[in-house]
Amino acid sequence: MCPSRLVLEHVTSRWGVLVLAALLERSYRFSELRRTVGGVSEKMLAQTLQTLERDGFVHRDAKPVIPPRVDYSLTPIGIEAAEQVWALARWTERQVDAVQTAREAYDRART
Repeated sequence: MCPSRLVLEHVTSRWGVLVLAALLERSYRFSELRRTVGGVSEKMLAQTLQTLERDGFVHRDAKPVIPPRVDYSLTPIGIEAAEQVWALARWTERQVDAVQTAREAYDRART
């Protein structure tokens, strides 16, 4: 597998897109991010954040306080990736009607 495909898979995954989009707004603590993204399990969010951190898109800032405080934010490359993914997501939203029309035409032609 080409290395760029793996990176593309990480940033365009279901949760990767939503995490990057949320962090484009501001930094979040884990529980805040989970509420903002919505529908993601703790395990899946933790895995997604770890993957994006490993790839250099997300910065994890663990503060040595009690109770522990961990903030997540985008790195410069993460900001760039998030902007690109968010632009694709917005484009997709604008094209939903055209896609639905194409699907209906395809289905009619097949019946």
